[in-house]
Amino acid sequence: MGMLRGVPRTVRLLAFGAFPNAVVSFTFVYLFVYLTGPRGLSVAQAGVISGIGGIGLVAGNFTGGWFGDRYGHRRALLTGACVSGAALITLPVLPLAALYAVLPLAQYASGVVRSANAALVAVSVPEGERRQSFALTRFASNGGFTVGPPLGAMIAAATSYDWLFLADGLGTLLFAGYAAAMLPSPGTAHTRPAHDPDAPGLWRELQARPAVLVLLAAIVCVDLVYRQQYSTLPVFLADHGHGTQFYGWLIAVNGGVILCLELPVTHALRRRAPLTVVGTGLLLVGLGYGVLIPGAGALFAVSMMVALTSGEILYKTTATAYVADQAPAHAQGRFQSLYAGASISGQVLAPPLGGALYTAAPALLWPLGAALACGAGVAVLAARRLRGPTTGLRVTGGPEGERPVPSAPLKGHAQPVPSAPPGGRVQPAPSAPPGGHAPAPETGSPAKGSAG
Repeated sequence: MGMLRGVPRTVRLLAFGAFPNAVVSFTFVYLFVYLTGPRGLSVAQAGVISGIGGIGLVAGNFTGGWFGDRYGHRRALLTGACVSGAALITLPVLPLAALYAVLPLAQYASGVVRSANAALVAVSVPEGERRQSFALTRFASNGGFTVGPPLGAMIAAATSYDWLFLADGLGTLLFAGYAAAMLPSPGTAHTRPAHDPDAPGLWRELQARPAVLVLLAAIVCVDLVYRQQYSTLPVFLADHGHGTQFYGWLIAVNGGVILCLELPVTHALRRRAPLTVVGTGLLLVGLGYGVLIPGAGALFAVSMMVALTSGEILYKTTATAYVADQAPAHAQGRFQSLYAGASISGQVLAPPLGGALYTAAPALLWPLGAALACGAGVAVLAARRLRGPTTGLRVTGGPEGERPVPSAPLKGHAQPVPSAPPGGRVQPAPSAPPGGHAPAPETGSPAKGSAG
């Protein structure tokens, strides 16, 4: 397809491996049911175990990039996959007390894999060309997650929930084996540690890129709102006479629209200023929940989901690629890790905060959620005029949006990228010589993983 013409072979193979791995990643969809059913735990106990598992997942996303920058993204991916797979296989036979330690370990390792996946995509694709690659890996993962839960339900009904953990663990270990076989040989950007003791620290790099800081804060805010669809939304719909089947169809609308439209939309908008696309997407998320303010009828609910999904299509892939484009080579993993953690923070924050607000003042949930998401969108749109790093790229305003312009390099940074002529394309900077830190161009060797 023409829309995949700019996607390197490494990323195509990466997406190919991501799909089956996502299909069997259904364990945590049924974790709560497993804990309160076959394990016989109370709802409170299951909530605590599930909660600390979610904290482990978020922590792995936030910190996993450090391992990739320090030891190589390939090694971080393989280690995380092996730890997660082994832990999942053992969960059904572990005593209850061990679950409190092994489950968050498995989730933490899974978070490390997620951030390593994103970093592998980033170093496989030249700067300015990453949106379609991230969209493809998201397409593969979303496709797998669409197939996985119904398949998991069939397996659990025909056998037992223990087989879900076994299938998930074995699938993760097979994923690690595939990655080991497909990833490039040592010495490439996928495997070479990017650690540079003389390079600026992470916080200094972020301070030099204020637009990235604004974006990360905005993503945390909007993810808190976005993930209400998995916590308070079904309760809200049930309180207004809609059953579980109706809610299931709404979620199916979300998945179906993403699978059909995300790749072509990303391709069509690939030359648009990234922060403009992201900000518009966040505004659509706010608009979606704002639709629920006047009522909870079926038309309102479907309109909400269409707006929410449209916003997700615009902001998720574009924001991931923007953070990768802004990252210095020696901190690519940590930048992707920060974004990965921000983009999944709502998994931990949304249920307790949204549930508490809905319990205390149900009429305020959707107005406040819409206001928070729209505020995040406005902040990202305003960040287009913030100055970027003193090296590499800096973000400028103007009619062309976030146009890269050159500036003087500092020690430890990649060489600056020249600005694009009107209507033209930004050409990636050449790879740094040995000892440098610019991302290596695509070599045709395969990488493996899945983007979040």
